[in-house]
Amino acid sequence: MELHQLRYFAAIVDQGTFTAAAHRLHVSQSGVSAQLAKLEAELGQKLLDRSGRQIRLTPAGEAVLPHAKNALAAFEAIKHTAGEFADAVRGRVRLGMIMGCSIPAFLDTVADLCRTHPGIEVSLHEGYSDDLQAQVLAGSLDLALIGYSGNVAQDLEASVVIDEPITAAVPAGHPLDRPDLRLGDLRGEKILCLPLGTGIRAAYEDSCRRIGLNPRVDIDASSPVTLLRLAGRGAGVAVLSASSTQDAGLQTVPLTDAATHARLGLITRRGQHSPAAQLLRTKLLAALKAD
Repeated sequence: MELHQLRYFAAIVDQGTFTAAAHRLHVSQSGVSAQLAKLEAELGQKLLDRSGRQIRLTPAGEAVLPHAKNALAAFEAIKHTAGEFADAVRGRVRLGMIMGCSIPAFLDTVADLCRTHPGIEVSLHEGYSDDLQAQVLAGSLDLALIGYSGNVAQDLEASVVIDEPITAAVPAGHPLDRPDLRLGDLRGEKILCLPLGTGIRAAYEDSCRRIGLNPRVDIDASSPVTLLRLAGRGAGVAVLSASSTQDAGLQTVPLTDAATHARLGLITRRGQHSPAAQLLRTKLLAALKAD
């Protein structure tokens, strides 16, 4: 069943004849007849009684017509809503992102919005997750992509897009490249991790404390890429989330007793948001959750 078949059916009923319906729709009368025949064949029911001088609805046609008109109205509403977003949404969105963010879906969505919605100005601010939370709470940012463990501040709404355990990244053949790796096995190794105020660092430290270990970080850097390159050069073991170690050329080894997960989430203040901020939030959530 196709939408234009329902449109032809409704037009025939509204206009009273195939000829008038064809004229209204700017198509041939034979095209209208053919599409109605296809619709009736697919439904297995005659919708119109054409035996008399006037076209009449059959009982099946009487039952189907309201649903057909509702479907057409819903389609028009969808087009209207999409048109509003494309043409009428304007304003400025202040967007925060975690330090060193290189997530393709995030960057692609921001770039696409700037290209397709010239009426929306996006200002992008990079920072540590704790600072980004404070800025969203204070109203200096509309929304932010942050990394965290546990819960966000009470007045914030968080939509989780990634929830994953922390891992150790080491070169192939490293003694720690084994399936039963535990946090305690990292003793004696240099630990490379993100700075305080990031979700991965919080997940690592909380996981250590849960099993009675004193968390230690020897080298921290704001970019996962920097940490991975250092680990690849033998500077130590990079403790990161699994998704941040992809395509690094290193072995990603699960830490089996790391209980606290690192989360990536999109946060906003609770309550109303501008149409521009809401549009960007909707697009980011759709892209990040599908990535």
